[in-house]
Amino acid sequence: MSIDINKVPTPTYVMDESLLRRNLEIIKSIRDRAGIEIILAFKAFSLWPAFPIVRDYIPGATASSIHEARLAFEEMGSPAHTYSPAYTEKDFPGIMKYSSHITFNSISQYERFRPMLEAQEKHISPGLRINPEYSEVSTDLYNPCSPGSRLGIIADQMPGTLPEGIEGLHFHALCESSSTELEKILQNVEEKFGNQLRQIKWLNMGGGHLITRKDYDVEHLITLLKNFKEKWGLHLILEPGSAFAWETGPLVSEVVDIVENHGIKTAILNVSFTAHMPDCLEMPYKPRIRGAHQEPVNGLPTYRMGGNSCLAGDYMGYWSFDKPLKPGDRIVFEDMIHYTIVKTTMFNGVPHPSIAFWSDKEGLKKIRQFEYEDYKSRMG
Repeated sequence: MSIDINKVPTPTYVMDESLLRRNLEIIKSIRDRAGIEIILAFKAFSLWPAFPIVRDYIPGATASSIHEARLAFEEMGSPAHTYSPAYTEKDFPGIMKYSSHITFNSISQYERFRPMLEAQEKHISPGLRINPEYSEVSTDLYNPCSPGSRLGIIADQMPGTLPEGIEGLHFHALCESSSTELEKILQNVEEKFGNQLRQIKWLNMGGGHLITRKDYDVEHLITLLKNFKEKWGLHLILEPGSAFAWETGPLVSEVVDIVENHGIKTAILNVSFTAHMPDCLEMPYKPRIRGAHQEPVNGLPTYRMGGNSCLAGDYMGYWSFDKPLKPGDRIVFEDMIHYTIVKTTMFNGVPHPSIAFWSDKEGLKKIRQFEYEDYKSRMG
């Protein structure tokens, strides 16, 4: 049974539990069949009230900050695999408390914090992030391997013998990518860092593996991982984020007004692209709207969708509809659970969408409703 949109107050993000479990079953199957470790990347999905569901399938998580590491420790119930471009003396004791693995962005960062690591009673496995200088990610904003990137150590700067104590390497060069793209990156990693691969225990292949997308070649991925594991004798780790929450629920919004300027009709909504769907403008990409024609159709009512902030560029377009839109009509943006919720802001103080779960047994359950105090408390 799918979400009953008419029962959803607007605006609300709604995660469908059955769709989340479908993704988790795929992810767990890949983990078990390939004999690797897969962990959840909070940067894409940190909706912690859903973690009890996630833990039924995948027990671990990866963190990019002290707060994400603490969330993993407290709400996932397991220490995090943590990577950050830069650690500070203030945060590092907490990073160690909440982490089982810590990856460093540079050798200088590792040497700076190595004494603190060695002084710990518990063992924390340290690693270095490498930059294979190859990626097929076309949007520079999301490409960690572009020339001059601050993320990871390039081969020319990597010593032949790894610093004492380093147990793993980490790379991240994908974004909603395929197994074929991963295969090409692994070829670059082997070519540039083969000597270092022989000196480590684990290799973290980062995120961007969209393994729950319908057209993803799961069998090719499993074969690729098995062969790489057998060749190098390493413990392999994947940390997808989007794949966990891919197509697990919409953002339900509502038309507030229709305005027209030079023949262009814009449906003003009670949500904002810049505040509530920022990836649409950053990537950019045009989200699917349920029941709409994704591209303009001659002869049909056609509209831009306009956000409710004062930013001039807070709009996207165009979609066509079978009937003219009017205030009160529901506009349902599909696939708005991964990254979207994590990256939202309260820009302009516009009312923030609520968060709800939908299950076939219990129906709609509101998890969080944001009020004025949520906005005010961020400012002081």
